[in-house]
Amino acid sequence: MTRLPLIARRAEELLDAQVIATAPVAGGDISTATRLRLSDGTTALVKTHHQAPDGFFDAEARGLAWLDEAHADGGVAVPDVLAHDHECLILRWVEPGKPTADAAAAFGTALARTHRAGAEQFGGGTEGFIGRLPLPNRTAPTWPEFYATRRLLPYLKLARDRGAITEDDAAAVEGVVRRLEGLLPDEPPARLHGDLWNGNVLWALDGSCRVIDPAAYGGHREVDLAMLSLFGLPHLQRVLDAYDEEAPLADGWRDRLGVHQLFPLLVHACLFGGGYGARAADTARRV
Repeated sequence: MTRLPLIARRAEELLDAQVIATAPVAGGDISTATRLRLSDGTTALVKTHHQAPDGFFDAEARGLAWLDEAHADGGVAVPDVLAHDHECLILRWVEPGKPTADAAAAFGTALARTHRAGAEQFGGGTEGFIGRLPLPNRTAPTWPEFYATRRLLPYLKLARDRGAITEDDAAAVEGVVRRLEGLLPDEPPARLHGDLWNGNVLWALDGSCRVIDPAAYGGHREVDLAMLSLFGLPHLQRVLDAYDEEAPLADGWRDRLGVHQLFPLLVHACLFGGGYGARAADTARRV
């Protein structure tokens, strides 16, 4: 590892420890990731974003801390947050490993326990981010209302404004919004990761799993499962089976996956273009 002086200097200020060496880490499309070796023997990961929106790293650190509260009761583990400010977040390094069936089953059980830790309301106390987009979290009394007004409709509007969805396809999504009350089962708010796709599940060398980059809030637990199912995960069926054994899901949950996949599909339409808008509409027409 070499030493990137600007990143090293910022980390030293926040950690009060000398950075011996740095090395770039591939994979991030929003923040720059750098591995640090510190004089006290610690290895860390620093994420930097020099034009981060206000509250960007605060929201991530807060979400990790909220998820970590459930870890003591068997919930999903997260990397330790060592420090953060408005331009960076420093985490304890987790040595990556390979996905295994046993780790997947343990992850499913732990995810169920994190969800069961719950939330006070649907939503959260502060606004967040999903990728580089703002994530509205103002609370609502029911999940169908929250999901419609804070998740589907804002990103449907943004996708329209960006030309990422046609009017016919948008109408298909709106048709699902009108039916949410009858589609979604009544459950208390779960403690959600909120952006749980394969890239945010870290398989560690010690055989465990950790989750990273949350967009955490109180919501319906099927949201996290829907996102995992949408974008795929190694040993996904082991995860789902272990989850259902720990915290049985309401009847018909597989049939509702498409309802909760509309949100990430619309977010991807806003970020990456119209192919995802068409895919959201196809999903809506099958719901």
